[in-house]
Amino acid sequence: MTDTPIGGEVLVVANSRSGASLGRPDRVPDVRRRMPGATVRELGESETLDDVVADAMAGENPPSVLAILGGDGSVSRAAHLARRHDLTLLVLPNGTFNHFARSVGIPDVDAGLDAYAAANVRPVAVAEASVDDGEPITVLNAVSLGAYPEFLAERERRTSLGKWWGGAVAAWREMHGAHAVDVVRGGRRASVWSVFAGVGPNDPDRIATMQRATLDEPVIDVRVHHARGTRARAIASLAFGEKTVAVLRALRVMPPASDIERILDEDFEIEVRAGSAPDIWVHDGELEEVGEDGFRLRVRAVGDGLRVYLPAR
Repeated sequence: MTDTPIGGEVLVVANSRSGASLGRPDRVPDVRRRMPGATVRELGESETLDDVVADAMAGENPPSVLAILGGDGSVSRAAHLARRHDLTLLVLPNGTFNHFARSVGIPDVDAGLDAYAAANVRPVAVAEASVDDGEPITVLNAVSLGAYPEFLAERERRTSLGKWWGGAVAAWREMHGAHAVDVVRGGRRASVWSVFAGVGPNDPDRIATMQRATLDEPVIDVRVHHARGTRARAIASLAFGEKTVAVLRALRVMPPASDIERILDEDFEIEVRAGSAPDIWVHDGELEEVGEDGFRLRVRAVGDGLRVYLPAR
């Protein structure tokens, strides 16, 4: 009897489009070398991650581990599918920011492969976001509505410029055209620039909580930026880098604490009034479109909602 090759229980899905835009080297050969028994699928132009995983689960030897080589959007969708099919998630980060991967201590592909070799699996908290009565979507980091979805939509219209220049142009345009959003929560109406609902408690001084700070606590940390200041403050509040936030605070561009409402809850729900803003919202950097008649957004914390490979302690 021969030993099972390393990685025999793993399905690796590589989204090469995540790293290609950054000029990064192809890491698929490294994955094949470190996990020679794994099934490796490189996502084609017309394929979806959902289809690839569904096909694998319907085969004779379905995987017990789903490894994703890609950016934040791919990792988030893989987490959703891992939960749907009761798989353990292995993160092999290859995107722009890699928010969740950094939160779990996996800064690059090699660290992810090391985590698999160490066999250290741990459950982490996630969130489920749903619009109206739609199917819940797994969220690893944060959900947002208002200024941030508008910024992302504007940046995506300028993909030919690259993310940095496209983002700069989008920020400039949003400083002149950002929309306040009319929302209702618990019977109270408000006009807000943005709402961020992050997974787990985060830095109380942050507004744009795009990267989670903890792994275990099943709570939703909400930041509501009330529309009392200028559009420039609305855009400045989207900064999430520690150094950038510090500089903007020193320049007194960031909104004052009195404009920010923080809510900690296990289950957060908010209604966006019809006609008050573009019909979009964001989860883990992925844009979602909804109807033009307003919508109800619910974000619910789920403790131990996902099994993930983490670095050896």
